[in-house]
Amino acid sequence: LGYVGDLLPNYEAIDKAFRRSEKMFPYVAVRELVANALIHQDFTVTGASPTIEVYNDRIEITNPGDPLVDTRRLLDAPPQSRNDALGALLRRCGICEERGGGIDKAVAAIEECRLPAPLFESTCGFTRVVLFSTRSLKTMDKATRLRSIYLHACLKFVRYDFLTNPSLRERFGLERTESNVVSVSRYIKDAVDAGLIKPRHENGSRPSMQYLPFWA
Repeated sequence: LGYVGDLLPNYEAIDKAFRRSEKMFPYVAVRELVANALIHQDFTVTGASPTIEVYNDRIEITNPGDPLVDTRRLLDAPPQSRNDALGALLRRCGICEERGGGIDKAVAAIEECRLPAPLFESTCGFTRVVLFSTRSLKTMDKATRLRSIYLHACLKFVRYDFLTNPSLRERFGLERTESNVVSVSRYIKDAVDAGLIKPRHENGSRPSMQYLPFWA
């Protein structure tokens, strides 16, 4: 983990008078996702092992084995372990908690840094997680924006809260202006139309409505 942390790309942040170097990706998110890849790898797959690829604009973490749950339900699904003994060992080492909270921590850390939502995918018998570097809301493609909205709704729901226009503006770092309120309402409508989220109550004005993940 220390070796991977040293490889993470940096960016230069400027305070009022001083420059400082910051990691492009939150270490907490990388740590949790690497631990997940180690714990949930499928040892019956030969000729493959967990792989971490670090690029200037993204990190790809891949492990052999299909995910144990639907990749859309990783935040709320009860904890499952493919390798109980390995999970118990890493818990005793202080690397993981064995309670299924790693993905929640990773997504929360990414939201705090206002990065695009991670991509969880299953491909050819492997599970891959991709973390993306900073992108403004205007430069995000539609799929990334919808994924960010959906995971924001999931994270809110597992914390017994709800996605709202203000919460989504805060997630994307947008000020409260009339144009931003309208834009975020349009993005929320896109997510509803895509079947990713749904209104908690049907009545009410769109800027004040609360939203749930589609499975809630």
